[in-house]
Amino acid sequence: TAVPLFLQIIVDDDDSKVWSLYDAGPRSIRCPLIFLPPVSGTADVFFQQILALTGWGYRVIALQYPVYWDHLEFCDGFRKLLDHLQLDKVHLFGASLGGFLAQKFAEYTHKSPRVQSLILCNSFSDTSIFNQTWTANSFWLMPAFMLKKIVLGNFASGPLDPEMADGIDFMVDRLESLGQSELASRLTLNCQNSYVEPHKIRDIPVTIMDVFDQSALSTEAKEEMYKLYPSARRAHLKTGGNFPYLCRSAEVNLYIQIHLLQFHGTRYAAIDPSMVSAEELEVQKIRLHSSNEHEEQ
Repeated sequence: TAVPLFLQIIVDDDDSKVWSLYDAGPRSIRCPLIFLPPVSGTADVFFQQILALTGWGYRVIALQYPVYWDHLEFCDGFRKLLDHLQLDKVHLFGASLGGFLAQKFAEYTHKSPRVQSLILCNSFSDTSIFNQTWTANSFWLMPAFMLKKIVLGNFASGPLDPEMADGIDFMVDRLESLGQSELASRLTLNCQNSYVEPHKIRDIPVTIMDVFDQSALSTEAKEEMYKLYPSARRAHLKTGGNFPYLCRSAEVNLYIQIHLLQFHGTRYAAIDPSMVSAEELEVQKIRLHSSNEHEEQ
């Protein structure tokens, strides 16, 4: 498989707006899976997905956004990035804020669609759930340590299994690497008054991935997502906290494969056709099913 390329791309007139991304897997694939991180995340929080999925023949791109202060500006920049990468249609995996931005982008491009499908992990459709819309306009004024404190307040505390503890340590480390304007802009996008208009993205295949243990997402926010996408597939993880892609990567990667299976053999396949083995995927599905049943007993 091709070695992941680390790229830094500027698509706006403003040189300070740099998209950083890892592009991995076969370049011949024209409809890759793109990962959008949460507030605290950088492109490398999806390293477990990059490693596994490219090993199976998928093309994946994990990215980190520049400083954008509103959703429209983000969507416009993201569209220019896809144009720059010469990608007509893509699959999006968005975690938390990344999932919200993925939905906003699908909505923004609904007249000439750029999003082939969505996987929304621990995500939401309405920013008012954070009850922070009134502070959204003041994040830009706050010093970095205060912004970090706000983000860390949503991280799980208390006894955790080793994988979850490692996942949180990794995210804290990534959070430390973000500057004041990066954090302030993401918190602004996360809390600025906005919601998704589902009728504009009704025809896009969606998988909703969430966890049953402690995460920053309220039960109401999850219910709202199910209502918004009644025909979405659901990928539930018993545990995994806020960052299941780090601490429950095998399950997450399997759900991603199951989601992308529906596009195999079409021009929207995210996988190199020579790498597809239906039998193997069937075996994987059965394995997941039996491990879920095993947990329930």
